[in-house]
Amino acid sequence: MNNLTHPSAVLYAGSRPFPQLAACEHFAGSEKMLNKALQIQAELAVDGQPIFDITADCEDGAPAGREREHASMITGAMLSGENRFDRIGVRIHDVRHPAWRDELEIVISRAGQRVAYIVLPKPENAEDVAMQINALDELRIRHGIAREIPVHVLIETPGALHEAWEITRLPHVETLDFGLMDFVSAHHGAIPAAAMRSPGQFSHALVVRAKCAIAAAALGNGVVPSHNVTTEIRDTTVVREDARRARQELGFLRMWSIHPNQILPIVEAMRPDFAEVDEAATLLAAAQDAAWGPIQHEGKLHDRASYRYYWELLQRAQATGMDIPANARQRFFS
Repeated sequence: MNNLTHPSAVLYAGSRPFPQLAACEHFAGSEKMLNKALQIQAELAVDGQPIFDITADCEDGAPAGREREHASMITGAMLSGENRFDRIGVRIHDVRHPAWRDELEIVISRAGQRVAYIVLPKPENAEDVAMQINALDELRIRHGIAREIPVHVLIETPGALHEAWEITRLPHVETLDFGLMDFVSAHHGAIPAAAMRSPGQFSHALVVRAKCAIAAAALGNGVVPSHNVTTEIRDTTVVREDARRARQELGFLRMWSIHPNQILPIVEAMRPDFAEVDEAATLLAAAQDAAWGPIQHEGKLHDRASYRYYWELLQRAQATGMDIPANARQRFFS
């Protein structure tokens, strides 16, 4: 029946749906931290869905000279029974490091069907990103992997920031992430160390400009903007406030975590407003009953443009573990 058509089937005709990702991306460098992250991911899951992704780190996590062994450990974790949701991504080394091809080969050849995404750090330009994406696609073909493997790109250099729009238009790019500390370091002392933490990271002009440019490039090309880490790991109010500002002031929809204490504050701060969730549930149900044609709701006209907004909002609510009204849950997420 037309009036029961799911929103994903009618609201994006001829265009790519916006990626619906968890609001938190938790980095785990060591085997111990990766196993702990998998345990927490299972414990915090809501209705059988994880509320954060895990990024296993080959870049900063691997001991020098043991990159292949570290990549093998990560693939072992992905293939284990502890990986219940297949939401582990992998950050490999940058294009100028000699180990990146070996890391990518190990991950794709052994766990290409299960890796959630590949994170590409420290590109200087779009050409660097394209080189690693091409290598990823070659490995997919060689190992018979038909599924698309999303790519997350870290903007950590002035050159990459300058080409952010070009980067987001490359194949498979799903998120654009800001690497604050490397970005500050790349400015040769012109940006003070205070801009690596709050409140400086939200007030220094060059840093705020970079964040705005990343969010604009990502959102303008149907890609998720992901905010940098907070170095504070004890005071969760700092973490929550950083996530809130990233979401409300700068338009970021996802944020990194580097300690288990940071996961819930980030997820909670990134959640949509409860009142908007209720409004979205009511409006989308009415739109579905009207076969997704224009409707009046509380004295205002709505059509597919506003339906897309509220549908994506409702999906973010579901991804962050919010309590969605029962009628909407049954209609759209059962």
